[in-house]
Amino acid sequence: MTKQYKPLLAALGLTYPQYLVMLRLWETDGVSVSNLGQRLSLDSGTLTPLLKRLENNGLINRRRALDDERRVDIFLSEAGYALRVRARQIPPQMACATACTLEELQALTQRLHQLRQQLNNSPVPSINP
Repeated sequence: MTKQYKPLLAALGLTYPQYLVMLRLWETDGVSVSNLGQRLSLDSGTLTPLLKRLENNGLINRRRALDDERRVDIFLSEAGYALRVRARQIPPQMACATACTLEELQALTQRLHQLRQQLNNSPVPSINP
């Protein structure tokens, strides 16, 4: 999947993890870093450098929340909003590349969500010495 995404995202100047962040922000702008991390299953150690790169590239703005300065909220910049138009071509191109029917893609997505839920609910295994 990543191999298929790479040239499409390169044309937008994004990596796959950056694309995932942008997808979430195009869906809901003005979210907190912690909320974004939860929605993407990314910890702050992974998310913070990624957000800094997006901000340095002019796609987002990070601002302390007015009601709680411990919270940092993420907002799309004008360039971030504009990139959405160019990115709209990616999902249909990826769907076409899979050679799957819409029903197959929906079933696969549903199964992946179930698997993720099962893994999240499963105790973490440990190695006993």
